[in-house]
Amino acid sequence: MKFQYILLSSLLALTQLFLSGCAGSRPALPGPERTRTLGWPEPPEDPRIVYVKSLHQPADAGIKASAFLRFGRWLSGSQEDQSLRKPFGIAVDEKENLCLTDTAANAVCFYDRKKKQWLRWQKIGKLTFVSPVAIAKRNEIIYVADSGRPGIVVFTESGKYLMEITNKVERPTGLLVQGGRLLVTDSKRHSVLSYDLLGNFISEAGRRGLNPGEFNFPTHLAADAEGNLFITDSMNSRIQVLDRDLKFKAQIGSAGDSSGHFSRPKGLAVDTFGHVYVVDGMFDNVQVFDRAGKFLLYLGTTGTAAGEFWLPNGIAISGSNEIFVADSYNQRVQIFKYIAKE
Repeated sequence: MKFQYILLSSLLALTQLFLSGCAGSRPALPGPERTRTLGWPEPPEDPRIVYVKSLHQPADAGIKASAFLRFGRWLSGSQEDQSLRKPFGIAVDEKENLCLTDTAANAVCFYDRKKKQWLRWQKIGKLTFVSPVAIAKRNEIIYVADSGRPGIVVFTESGKYLMEITNKVERPTGLLVQGGRLLVTDSKRHSVLSYDLLGNFISEAGRRGLNPGEFNFPTHLAADAEGNLFITDSMNSRIQVLDRDLKFKAQIGSAGDSSGHFSRPKGLAVDTFGHVYVVDGMFDNVQVFDRAGKFLLYLGTTGTAAGEFWLPNGIAISGSNEIFVADSYNQRVQIFKYIAKE
């Protein structure tokens, strides 16, 4: 018995030594590796753009349902899920609040960052959203392009219906409030429509074609601080730059599969330094150009991890150069930050 006891003790000791040796053979990554900032361009270059976080649902923005709302849901048996299903159009207002459309949920969302409030509408008054694809906001007024109706739905931040703009609108895909006018890209008309903020038609620019100032299914649009307009000329695989009078000025990019070229250009935005950001849905990345159209860098690749995309669509940039990308099929909005100084 004594011998068996000694043998058993020895086996236990050897087992513990073996297990500790296995644990030691797989050390945890050192702290700097686990916490390394995800940025672009990649090391050894200094990053100019860094990843911040992702939003899948209001809780990711630090918003919690009130006890009263939770009790009401429990009482009614409602399990309403406000998680993003297919974020598509995206914008940032003058207070850096986030506005977005969710085409899979037929919903429009507004995130008031100061009030920590997340508002969501699937209908305004008696009007139900069918396919909201683009959004813009100025002061308290929200404009939504609904390509399923089709029209531009206008309502207040409190959800009060104001009007619907339908004059000449066929398939609206992009929106921009610039000064006292509302600009709309219409992919079926292959043009840019201009309205005043009361919904009165002003002018139309463009037609279908390949020449400068002509479009082939235009989608998104943006503007820089000087008033220049940038239009995603989607099926022509380029970005066209127009002046305030909607006259052609320049072109950025062309069809191709290398840096500085596009396959399926979608959302675009301009930061405070004049850099132009273009989302490419086929390449699953965002390409960045300088104000002269020279390619600078790209961020992202295909995937589901942070900094990776799956058919991204819209992009918006705040006045503090936060970058919001609608990562549509990953059901999230990814947030980045431009950190370099000019």
